Amino acid sequence: MLPFLTPYRHGFVRAAVCVPLVRVADPAYNAERTIALAERAAAQHAAVALFPELGLSGYTCDDLFHQSALLDATEKALGKVLAASEDWETVLLLGLPLRVEHRLLNVCAVVQKGTLLGLVPKTYLPNYREFYEKRQFASGRDVATREVVLLGQTVPLGSDLVFTCTNLPDFALHVEICEDVWTPLPPSTFGALAGATILANLSASNITVGKADYRKALAAGQSSRCLSAYLYSAAGPGESTNDLAWDGHALIYENGERLAESARFSEDEDLILADIDLERLTQERMRQTSFADSVHDQRERLSAMRRVPFLFELPNAELPLLRHIERFPFVPDDPTLRDAHCYEAYNIQVHGLHKRLQSAKIEKLVIGVSGGLDSTHALIVACNTMDKLGLPRTNILAYTMPGFATSDHTKSNAHALMQALGVTATELDIRPSCLQMLKDLGHPFHDGEPVYDITFENVQAGDRTSHLFRLANFHNGIVLGTGDLSELALGWCTYGVGDHMSHYNVNASVPKTLIQYLIRWVAAKNLFGEEASRILISIADTEISPELIPGGEGSDKPAQKTEEKIGPYALQDFNLYYLTRFGFAPSKVAYLSLSVGDSYDLPTIKKWLEVFLWRFFKTSQFKRTCVPNGPKVGSGGSLSPRGDWRAPSDSEATLWLDELRANVP
Repeated sequence: MLPFLTPYRHGFVRAAVCVPLVRVADPAYNAERTIALAERAAAQHAAVALFPELGLSGYTCDDLFHQSALLDATEKALGKVLAASEDWETVLLLGLPLRVEHRLLNVCAVVQKGTLLGLVPKTYLPNYREFYEKRQFASGRDVATREVVLLGQTVPLGSDLVFTCTNLPDFALHVEICEDVWTPLPPSTFGALAGATILANLSASNITVGKADYRKALAAGQSSRCLSAYLYSAAGPGESTNDLAWDGHALIYENGERLAESARFSEDEDLILADIDLERLTQERMRQTSFADSVHDQRERLSAMRRVPFLFELPNAELPLLRHIERFPFVPDDPTLRDAHCYEAYNIQVHGLHKRLQSAKIEKLVIGVSGGLDSTHALIVACNTMDKLGLPRTNILAYTMPGFATSDHTKSNAHALMQALGVTATELDIRPSCLQMLKDLGHPFHDGEPVYDITFENVQAGDRTSHLFRLANFHNGIVLGTGDLSELALGWCTYGVGDHMSHYNVNASVPKTLIQYLIRWVAAKNLFGEEASRILISIADTEISPELIPGGEGSDKPAQKTEEKIGPYALQDFNLYYLTRFGFAPSKVAYLSLSVGDSYDLPTIKKWLEVFLWRFFKTSQFKRTCVPNGPKVGSGGSLSPRGDWRAPSDSEATLWLDELRANVP
């Protein structure tokens, strides 16, 4: 078995995109630079290395392409690279002109370990504006032969080739060249439908103002439509600048996400690397029924695609993961993207509640406000909703309901926030009614014994919700739920008449880590005034606690700290995202979590992942099968049985726990 700390063990393959120095019409020199970069890629254990279009000859040779001396020298240069590659596992994608059937083709030679695996010709030749490729080249569609003899090897030829790794079946490669991806129906689309997970584009692509952004849009769009990785390499230093310029643009995308990008306009050659998550791609294809439907619709054409097998010896060495993993997958690292994400999430919640109130012809909301994160966020969503409906915020009937462990800090924050927002604020002490219920139950706490068991906790949680529902009846309103996605995943909610239940829950698919950012975002935007923003920051800075069990005598702080019981939300939201969104094995989730590179070590990650697996798969699904309505907010998903997650309430967790314990050291 491969070491735990290597991406190849966890469904990744490493890709390299290379931009070498070239000399126009100097194949010997170009072969030297190609070999040097290919050697670097092989030393980094790359599975595939992409080079630019016509890189062995230079793209800007123009009519020199019809000179036999150049064509002969280019084939000889290919032979040099072929010989140098004998000890490399890396699959090299090399561009050159090639004579076939008295035509000249612009091809990619697919090379590995001294073998020519295949030749892929360019299909679409641009002949507009600055391009006139049809002057020198023929399209691959014009050639009848399906294989050629080159450098003593019989080699398959065509754009219908999918290169498939025999010992890593998810590693399948399709190649197209430059203009091919600019067309309405790129050849790589059919390559993906035929099973290719990595699509590669050898490009020259001169640079003009704004073109780099369009390239990125093309690569992002094709990778997301095809649920694939997309590698792109444009010509760089050394191409002729008679009438054009070159920026040496290298890109690696995966399902719409940019993994790596080169510096542009560099004077030196460049190589970028990224680890592509093949399992993620195949999981997405398995889920997205429209992908399979597209395969069905093109089955006749796809049945004619040819598979070229190759073996890639997996590196048996510890390697760092070469891709950025965010600790908070529900919250983008990039500030601009995070701001846009928070704007959308917040407004989805507001519009969800807006529609529910309009539809039900209800003008009042009842909400419990604890001074904690979840109820705070639900309250500000409610305020914005009332504003949009043109209703007074006094129609929000907000109740803070102190219990046996409510701290002065959270209660004062709750009162201050309700006052700052201008809602109808009431304090309702639940302790007398809780004591009566504990007495009715015969619970020893009623007689003064400090027994803080689950009954003691749930009597308080249930009493609060029971009051809210009856208040909603009395005032002709609906109860606004506050519980979040993270709590629902972990079963950290009191079932039935507890915080599990409401008439509508705006936080139902919003994880705890995102709620923290949303509150800070609302404060930063000053949506409700400076005083409200100050209180929101205070609430966001407060340690998370259910405040159900009191601290020691004389202490105002509750005994419970949520994250000491169920684990840090930073870890548990991470686990939730990768287990439910992608269905990864627990060992891979632990590996990804460790690859974030923050303060959590592997034993800590493993410990809390075990807690998550047990609670999620074994003990809490019954709570998720009957959750209230609430809008789906993020692509990370929802746990509603009417949305993203349907599962039996009585399944076992053993399989996931065993996988974790067997595969994580």
